[in-house]
Order: sequence, then C-alpha cells, then structure tokens
Amino acid sequence: MSIYNSEVSKANPYYISKHRYYELKHFCLQYPEFKRKYNNLCEKIPGGIIHVKSDDVLYTDESIKVRQEYLDQMDLIRECCDMTDPVIGDYIFKAVTQGLTYTYFRMHDGIPCGRDMFYTLYRRFFYILDQKKKDIA
Repeated sequence: MSIYNSEVSKANPYYISKHRYYELKHFCLQYPEFKRKYNNLCEKIPGGIIHVKSDDVLYTDESIKVRQEYLDQMDLIRECCDMTDPVIGDYIFKAVTQGLTYTYFRMHDGIPCGRDMFYTLYRRFFYILDQKKKDIA
C-alpha cells in the first residue's frame, strides 16, 4: 500500500502528476545509495587515485565531480525536507529516504502531528522537490 495517493486532484495546491511523483519518490529512495557512493569516493589509495569499492577507479578530478554530484543530490533532498516544515521535516526525510509511514512514526517516534497533516506535508515535500529540480534543469 502506498503512503501517498498518487492520484491527487489537480485542484490540490501540491499537485504533481502520478508518474512525476513516482520519479521523485524513487530519486529520494536512492539517498542511502548516494551516501554510500559518496563515502566510498572518500577512500584514498596511494598515487592520487580514489578507489571505489566496486573496483572502478576514478582519477581525482573526475572523482571530485562525481562526489559533488552525490553531495548535491543528498543536499537537495535534505533542503526540501527543511523547507517543507521545520518540525516535521526530519520525519518527512525518514519517510522519503527510507519508505517509512505515518503509522511507523506514530508507533515508534510519537510524531507531533496527525495523519492528515503529515500526508499534506509529504505532498508538499514532493511539490517543493519538483520545483527545485525544475529550477536546476
């Protein structure tokens, strides 16, 4: 069961198309992968080469560029969470990067808002992310 009704009314202030939502959702779920790859690029070996655990070797200039791309992607997700709501932003971050639901937060973390507010902010996050990614492109 999806935690987000992908069929949101076009009258909703945070409307984005169903397929754009899925694209953004899958982008966010890659956060742990971005972080892992970013951290892997930090491991230096002799000779000025940065070694990636997948046995791919990138030279320093290219590694710096790739590393910055991962950092920018992670920063974008975090920034959009912070813009969504200063209190609930951390919950939104966990929801979009780990696939956690309101029910999980209610049972484990004592989230300080109701279900409707949480999912309104969840939609707002994806709307903000959509706008930010359009600005970047």
